[in-house]
Amino acid sequence: MKFFTRLFFALEKKRAPGKLALRFGKIMQPLITAEHHQHRETTHKLARFALFSFIVTFVLARVFVFLIMCKEMPNLYFFMGPTHVHHLNYGIFLLAGVAGFSVFRRPTGRAAEITALLYGVAMGLTFDEFGMWLHLGGSYWQRASVDGVIIISAMFGLLAFARNLRRFEQKHFWGFLILLALLFGFASVIYIAGNRLGDLVGQPLRDLESASSP
Repeated sequence: MKFFTRLFFALEKKRAPGKLALRFGKIMQPLITAEHHQHRETTHKLARFALFSFIVTFVLARVFVFLIMCKEMPNLYFFMGPTHVHHLNYGIFLLAGVAGFSVFRRPTGRAAEITALLYGVAMGLTFDEFGMWLHLGGSYWQRASVDGVIIISAMFGLLAFARNLRRFEQKHFWGFLILLALLFGFASVIYIAGNRLGDLVGQPLRDLESASSP
């Protein structure tokens, strides 16, 4: 883009400044509009990639940990001496790598999609144990971890579909208000159900964790 800009000015340097600016603006306007449109489309698409890998990673992490605690699969935990290296540390290091790559390389196209997937994986590994690094310890099955995952999923969903929601709000204001009330109701049901589920299975899961490898 810089090369063509310099070439344009070199070819037009003998013309009047006002005409030059006008011609340059007419040429650049479609390019700027297209670039802005592509950026917004890419943002939504990358957010969907991150949301997908985030949820899949969280679910797989929970399944693997449960199976390991039940001794239904080999112990895949990593130890450095007596220290159990929790998988939130894998997520932190992966987050650092993804952030550095995104800042210094600024990936586009397929590389950006893979980066978004890795970002979702890193967030899933980290926030799967959100309660443990929030409270500096405690049980793996803390409610705070699930709440954190729900909030992060909602944020990814907002980034992925915010434009569609904005259009819906503008065209169907009352429908949007009804949907908003239903969402609040759904959140309340999830919170109450989560507390109830925690009362039912929370202690058995903590006992299972205590009886398994640290």
